[in-house]
Amino acid sequence: MADGEGTTRKYELRRRADAMNETRRRITDAAIELHAKVGPARTTIVDIAARAGVQRHTVYRYFPTEEELLQACSTEYWQRHPWPAIAAWQAVASPRERVIVALKDLYDFYGAVEPMLANSLRDSDQRASVKQVVEPFAAYLDAVTEALTADYSPTPADRVLFEAAIRHATDFSTWQSLVRSIGLDVTAAAELMSSLIDSAAAPVAQRPRR
Repeated sequence: MADGEGTTRKYELRRRADAMNETRRRITDAAIELHAKVGPARTTIVDIAARAGVQRHTVYRYFPTEEELLQACSTEYWQRHPWPAIAAWQAVASPRERVIVALKDLYDFYGAVEPMLANSLRDSDQRASVKQVVEPFAAYLDAVTEALTADYSPTPADRVLFEAAIRHATDFSTWQSLVRSIGLDVTAAAELMSSLIDSAAAPVAQRPRR
């Protein structure tokens, strides 16, 4: 094969690969937009194809199963919207201040991803495939709980209550209630939940009586 023919062949292969990557990107973006708008369980392949400007069979060619499509969408979406970095909170010496910083980061994050996260959590109760892609975020919140409990020392009798307070404070529905429903700003919501956590961490004997 002459050098010119080899160069032309490489160019054609690269152009084909670029076109395939572009089609895959359009399909993924279309699915992400629909998941945020109506939710994964209510998104159809027909809708994805129409939004991406491709045929239905093209969607199946790139993503033969729902699981593969959901995984691709989840990976791409969270790369664009990374979860708050737990390691960044470790530099805050005071446990209470660390909780406030962490909750403010987490609540800001919830505000940025609200439509997608709300729809995905709702649909995870309906579809096992959606639950599967939501599970890593649940594991992330487990890691958040572990990080925020590190420097507190509740008694064994109080640990269950204390961890429940942490999990309640970091839960998406808590942010929805405090910020969206009640109208608190992120700082006020974080400080309120930090006070709850402090109260739960204190031994029972030290808690004020009613």
